[in-house]
Amino acid sequence: MTRDEKKALIERLHAIWNSGRLEWIPDVYASDFVAHFPKGWNETDSRDGHAGIRTAIERLRVAFPDWHEHIQDIVIDGDKVAVRYHSTGTNTGMFGGRPPTGRRISVDELSLFRISNGRVAEQWCLVDDLAFGKQLRGEMLIS
Repeated sequence: MTRDEKKALIERLHAIWNSGRLEWIPDVYASDFVAHFPKGWNETDSRDGHAGIRTAIERLRVAFPDWHEHIQDIVIDGDKVAVRYHSTGTNTGMFGGRPPTGRRISVDELSLFRISNGRVAEQWCLVDDLAFGKQLRGEMLIS
């Protein structure tokens, strides 16, 4: 894949999370996709493969129907793509077994993707979990 094709693939991945267009998953994610997400979320369901990533997107978009990931930086090196992005959403549905708060969250995220055969094969993701949790609880953030 060219650099432009890799960039377009990652932009399409974020478009899935932004729109909920789950039918695009096979065009973006490898069927044997492996997710490496923060351990603090205590999620018992796998996010691996098409079924796992579908469940993760559905769960997030039920909790935050207006979820949006805005790409700030993309760095491409070989089969790896690093992305810095900012995510926002309003918690109007159940999340992590908790009722909706109605609060809007705004968090920074970093992901490293490995691309193989034109699809995303692996993702390592880091979320500002502290800011995420504080905002859901209605606590003030220190700037």
